[in-house]
This record gives sequence, C-alpha cells and structure tokens, in this order.
Amino acid sequence: MRDIDPVAPTGSGLRWGLRANAAQFTLLVVVNALVGGLLGTERTVLPLLGEQEFELSAYTAALTFILAFGVTKAVTNLLAGTLADRCGRRPVLVAGWLVGLPVPALLIWAPDWGWVIAANVLLGISQGLAWSTTVIMKIDLAGPRRRGLAMGLNEAAGYLAVAATAMVTGMLAAGYGLRPAPFLLGAAYAALGLGLSLVLVRETRDHARQEAATHRSAVDRQHAALSTRRVFALVSWREPALSSASQAGLVNNLNDGLAWGLFPLLFTAAGLSLTQVGVLAALYPAVWGLGQMLTGPLSDRIGRKPFVVVGMLTQAVALGLVAAAGTFPTWVAAVLLLGAGTAMVYPTLLAAVGDVAHPAWRARAVGVYRLWRDGGFAAGALLAGVLADLAGIRGATWAVAALTAASGLVVAARMYETHPVGARRRH
Repeated sequence: MRDIDPVAPTGSGLRWGLRANAAQFTLLVVVNALVGGLLGTERTVLPLLGEQEFELSAYTAALTFILAFGVTKAVTNLLAGTLADRCGRRPVLVAGWLVGLPVPALLIWAPDWGWVIAANVLLGISQGLAWSTTVIMKIDLAGPRRRGLAMGLNEAAGYLAVAATAMVTGMLAAGYGLRPAPFLLGAAYAALGLGLSLVLVRETRDHARQEAATHRSAVDRQHAALSTRRVFALVSWREPALSSASQAGLVNNLNDGLAWGLFPLLFTAAGLSLTQVGVLAALYPAVWGLGQMLTGPLSDRIGRKPFVVVGMLTQAVALGLVAAAGTFPTWVAAVLLLGAGTAMVYPTLLAAVGDVAHPAWRARAVGVYRLWRDGGFAAGALLAGVLADLAGIRGATWAVAALTAASGLVVAARMYETHPVGARRRH
C-alpha cells in the first residue's frame, strides 16, 4: 500500500512522512551515524587499553568506564526529553556535540584511568543529548504510519557506524598502537557532527505539536497535559506496554555492556589477534545495524510485540553460545546471532513507545524509556564485572543469558500489541 504523507491539520504547511521530509530526515540519519561513530571508537580499543596500558587486573575496575558512561547517558536521556519539549530539539542536539568534542583528546592524553572515566562521563552526556534528540526528531518527521521504518533507519545508521568504527580502530590499533590513532577518528566525527547540526539541521518540534491535535493512543484517557512525574510513572511501571519496553531495553543494554566490556578480553585471552577481535567487535553491531533496516519496517506491517519477544530469546541463545565457544568461527556465528536478536528488539521498542505516548509528552516518554534502557550499561558493568571476578567471563555470560531469556518471557506475558496493524492481526 502506497504511503501518503498527511498534511498537518492546522494549515501550517507542515507534512509528516519520510518522502515529504526526505532531505532533513536523511541529514539526521547522517548525524546519527556520526553520533554512533564517536561511540564506536571505544568498542575495540578501550577494554584493551585498560588491561594493557593501565594494568587493571580486576574486571570490576576495568568496567568502570562503562559504568560511568551508562549512568550519565541514562540520566541525560531523561533530561534530553524534557529539554527537547521545552527548548526545542535542535539546541539539545548542538549541546550534545559541544559536550562530546573533548572526549577524543581526553582519551589520547589520559595519564591514568581517572581521565578515561571522565571522558566517558562526557561521552555519556553527549550521547544522551545527541542520540536521544535524533530519535525524537525522526519520530516528529515520520508521523504515525512509518514510525518503525524511521526508527530502523535511525538505529541502523548509528550502529553501522559503531561497527565500521570498531573494525577500523582495531586495524589502526594493530598497525599504530592503542593511542592516539584510533581516537583521531572520533575527533573528526565530533567536529563534522557539530558543523552539520549548527548549519543544516532544522527544528522539528512543530511537527509534534501538529500531530498532537489529532493523536489517539491507548493512553489518551490520560490526556496530553501530563506532568513529568506522571510520564515517568507510566513508562517505568504503570502502563503495561511502556514499562515492558523499559525493562526489555534495560536488559538489552545490560548484555550489550557485557559484550562491550568483557568480550574483547575473552577473545584476546583465547589467543585471537587484535584484528580478529576488531572483526568480532564489528560484526555484532553491523548485523544489529543492518537488521534494523528490515525489522523496523516489518514491525509496521506485523506488529511490535513478536519482534521484541523473539529478539530477546535470540539474544539469550547467542550469549550462551559465546560462553560455550572457544574458536574464532564459532564466535563469529555467536555474535552474528546476537546482532540479529538485538536488531529485532532495538527499533521496535522505540517504535512501541512512540505508538503509545501522546505527542505532547512523547519526547519525555522517550527520555524515560532511554533512561531505563541505557541504565542497562551501568547495570551490565556492575553485574558483569562482579560475576566475572567471581566466576570468570564465561560464568558472567551464562548468567546474563538467563536474565535476557527471562526478560523476553516478561514481555510475552505483560506487553500488549501497540501498533494498530499488529493489534488487528491478533483479532
């Protein structure tokens, strides 16, 4: 069925839809790729930097950089949603890039691990402001009909950039050392992202205001004028679909924190080269990114819930395979499966939040959801570090696999279908 971009009902001339906003939407995809690329500079190199240059022997200590990143990004996500509603989307995006500019320099010149933690505090703030805002802006532009596709393209751009940068930085580290070469790429990303956001990105808040005039959702009975405290309660525990999405997002990023912080150490301990570690670090987000270009639009046709349930269970199987494996080919299969499961979950959860939340408080709802989701990085750093110190990396991975499977079962039992097409199919 052909997608017809609806005109906003107030006669303002604003239109929703990907075709009607193709230039601006494409620009935001590029900007989010740069956001992801800045994050990707750490995926291969930083765990090895902590072990080899700063001689961190305990896993819990080595994962403090992910803890710092996760806590600050989670809290900033909540702030970003509120600021985006009050001040507009574009100023928040620009602020995110300004905070991210010093991160590569801090990592290049860090004399001790405290500098690395400080850099990741700034990185968490930057990612929380910039990535959250690109999500909100794309939801604004896409309108209700192609929200899954919009989120698939957004998250695909970000995580394909994470993947490509993880691979390139692994190659740079193998050829030129862990510092400074890999982080110079991050400096280029930050400068380009800031320039594009200042010069070319336009404000999208009016699109959300126009959509609010005709919006209907499962929680319209709550009406549009909700306090931030009320939105927090709905997304965190009161509203079944929103709270189910929040817990699934948290567990998803918990296992991503495990993969980010401990998998490179597991692979190098097994005798893999830096180039092989870079390949494995890249394959997972590459499949994650590419897969979202398929799962996002499919969730517009089939519904959100099936992708979330199957995706979480697929991740659990993949983590078990990582824990059981010991060779490069088997680990390749495991990270490919992990990326596929994450691709089913990631854009679909964001689209589900967009389905349910009223446009008047949707930015805050996205912020609360991303607070819980990215809090998973911090939870993963703590849990994986403690478990790895007690039972080894493989033992920690088995435990997180079980937790991921349990999260999928919670979604199956509690979450209702949020997309009208999926709800009609069920009935």
